[in-house]
Amino acid sequence: MMPKEARMNILILGSGGREHALAWAVKQNPKCDRLIVAPGNAGMAHLAWCADLDIMDGAAVTDFAVANAVDFVIIGPEAPLAAGVSDVIRAAGIACFGPSQAAAELEASKAFTKEICDAAGAPTAAYARFTALAPAQDYVRQQGAPIVVKADGLAAGKGVIVAMTEAEALAGLEDIFGGAFGDAGAEVVIEAFLEGEEASFFVLVDGENLMPLGTAQDHKRVGDGDTGPNTGGMGAYSPAPVMTPEVVEATLAQIVRPTMAEMARRGSPYQGILFVGLMIKDGQPSLVEYNVRFGDPECQCLMMRLGGQALDVMLACAEGRLSQAQVHWADDHVMTVVMAANGYPGAYEKGSKINGLDDIAEDSKTMVFHAGTAAKDGAIVATGGRVLAVTARADSLAEARERAYKMVDTIDWPGGFCRRDIGWRAL
Repeated sequence: MMPKEARMNILILGSGGREHALAWAVKQNPKCDRLIVAPGNAGMAHLAWCADLDIMDGAAVTDFAVANAVDFVIIGPEAPLAAGVSDVIRAAGIACFGPSQAAAELEASKAFTKEICDAAGAPTAAYARFTALAPAQDYVRQQGAPIVVKADGLAAGKGVIVAMTEAEALAGLEDIFGGAFGDAGAEVVIEAFLEGEEASFFVLVDGENLMPLGTAQDHKRVGDGDTGPNTGGMGAYSPAPVMTPEVVEATLAQIVRPTMAEMARRGSPYQGILFVGLMIKDGQPSLVEYNVRFGDPECQCLMMRLGGQALDVMLACAEGRLSQAQVHWADDHVMTVVMAANGYPGAYEKGSKINGLDDIAEDSKTMVFHAGTAAKDGAIVATGGRVLAVTARADSLAEARERAYKMVDTIDWPGGFCRRDIGWRAL
């Protein structure tokens, strides 16, 4: 038994599949005494107290943490990080996992990231920035397609148009400048199209030290064979075979370390998880984008593999002790299949009933992480676009895939759909 003083009250902010996975992993660590999630969802209610709290209000979160003797706050989504919630929590003397508002600019502004890459000499796509529609469209006509159009600010993973035709890029610019993504589209970054294989690389940084945490590959497009519009992510698997030890080392040397040094030089040292979105071609990594939080659904894969160790490394990261921390990875594979509401990523129906969840064993090998769900009249109903993250762990990716789709087939939800080819690149 651990000494009493080693046990902690932990607060996780967020309500998606990523936060359910974080809560599930943290709960397995004996250091976790009381677990609170805010606002949480129907899946997290079995693990933790779901508190009704505005996670964008740093003062409200801090007051709640003080009143409930919270020792450690883990911030899941990007919006509160960009709003500076972590700064308010840390100013109150409470340990917090997540970068400062200044460091969160790496995700909050695509243009800022490009500036940092230029200063750090990190390989990334050639780009131009625009604040008005006409010059942006002129630039697209000059460059031709394929080309990538990005709303500068936070757009919940949806403000990126990978345009295979000029017409698609011009229409995307009209949408962005027309207000499709609100304030996030006040400025646009237009990038050269990068060819290769995408991968997600996760690195813990404590302001000075860094620790590569793991790799994954996400499936962004809504349809089988990577067709249709981009989404927040329709599935993922970990590890990603394309991230060989050589590619990992090149990414650290050419992209991550120079970026972290530049952030520190500017007086905004980075602390938290750095999600490095990469394009790999001929063994050479180029940066697609940075995110300042765990990916969703990649987080579900990583937490399934890490288990209770996740709390130890996040705490070491928040306390500046990363150089002393270590992770023991099993030689295993995890796959997550996202079940989304019919119509997603466009308009989708809410309130449809999900049956069959009770027939799935939840353990260290199989978990259904809830994203957009709520409990209503004793049933689980869908409340979001991406609703469930069906996750399985096994000795091989093929076996993890078989397990995951068996779980999908057990779930009785006519109001939802999933891709049937997650992991196709590796398999």
